[in-house]
Amino acid sequence: MKIGIGNDHAAVEMKNEVTEYLKEKGIEVVNYGTDTSESCNYPEYGEKVGRAVAAGEVDLGILICGTGVGISLVANKVKGIRAVVCSEPYSAKLSREHNNTNILAFGARVVGIEMAKMIIDEWLAAEFMGGRHQTRVDMIMAIEDK
Repeated sequence: MKIGIGNDHAAVEMKNEVTEYLKEKGIEVVNYGTDTSESCNYPEYGEKVGRAVAAGEVDLGILICGTGVGISLVANKVKGIRAVVCSEPYSAKLSREHNNTNILAFGARVVGIEMAKMIIDEWLAAEFMGGRHQTRVDMIMAIEDK
């Protein structure tokens, strides 16, 4: 599995810790984020990861900014992306099972690293359930074509 990770200046340290955590699990990580704490604009990094996921350059994406909200909004502007911002594991799990999310976002100023790891673990372990959920995902994705 290959995961693209993106972040802004608020999340450099957490990005580095998450990257190491994923690598320890045998997951390849591609860094699309900033590596400096100098102020930058999160839309640049949300779009990079969104486009990489949509193009199939990476299997999934993880985005981290101060809250996770702004960077997830950006990713959701990319056709084919279903990004979710989560502050706890249960929503992350259900976002994969019910919505087939392909990008996970969270906030470095909202969750600590241990909670981030729990959120990531639940998200990665969950599988899309299909069935009635596929109908709903199809409806969501059809909005992009209107």
